[in-house]
Amino acid sequence: MTWHRFLVMLPAIACVTLTGQSPAPAPLENSGKPMRIPFSCSQEDLHSLGLTCPPDQPCPVYLELIGLEALGNSIFAAGNLHTDDTTLFSILLASYDGGRTWREPHERSRGAGLDLIQFIDVDTGWVSGQSLGAVLRDPFLLLTGDGGGTWRSRPVFAESRAGVIDFFRFDSPTHGTLWIDRTQSGETANRYEAYESMTGGESWMLKQTAETPLRTGPRPTAPADWRLRADPAAKAYRLERRAGKAWELVASFLIGVGECREPEVTLPAEPDVPPPDEEHPQPPGAAQAR
Repeated sequence: MTWHRFLVMLPAIACVTLTGQSPAPAPLENSGKPMRIPFSCSQEDLHSLGLTCPPDQPCPVYLELIGLEALGNSIFAAGNLHTDDTTLFSILLASYDGGRTWREPHERSRGAGLDLIQFIDVDTGWVSGQSLGAVLRDPFLLLTGDGGGTWRSRPVFAESRAGVIDFFRFDSPTHGTLWIDRTQSGETANRYEAYESMTGGESWMLKQTAETPLRTGPRPTAPADWRLRADPAAKAYRLERRAGKAWELVASFLIGVGECREPEVTLPAEPDVPPPDEEHPQPPGAAQAR
């Protein structure tokens, strides 16, 4: 996997979020140039994620953006931060002023990724995500009721299980459906599940299982007049809005954000021990005699 890996796909099953970025990063000012997402890699991150990044071979860290939603002056982009082969953190970016400034309204979750975003009205919205380890598992939704100012995490399953949210859709602030793909679970029967929520995503009820996909048709894309694309030349993601027959740049984010590196180990210096005076050895008791 390289810097141009442009797909995402984990947090704790309950509402506990493991974070490695505290306090929250400061807002980013959009000057027209690609913005770099703040990132630092702690020893705890290296240990928890099983990373091996020696001082002479650090692990480059990249931004990956997938989900996009726009309502008026509010814009949301969702994805993850990852190395070549390990997902590090989920990331949710938001602008409330048409793209001039950007902030992270929800803490990053270690080992997780975010993708699909939907708002049913100006206040109520959801973002889907799941764990991105060796097996995709523990799907969850982020919920907001204040236009994306604050978000809370809610699991789909009551206990840890393999599965990924293939798609979800709400038709009111309280009623929604989501489809789970469990093909990585190792089970051969009923690998696909459909769930229904009557509580705005706070809880989910299993409605149907099947051996073949329950949802047909393409996955949803960004809003019709918006798009998110990778620019290999600039090594950045471009967030663009349609302007007539052309597309205008709203914001861009560098794909490379930093690196993870283990600290160098410095061995303590050996104490200086003067060599014995072999030519003029002192007789026993000479020191006391002086």
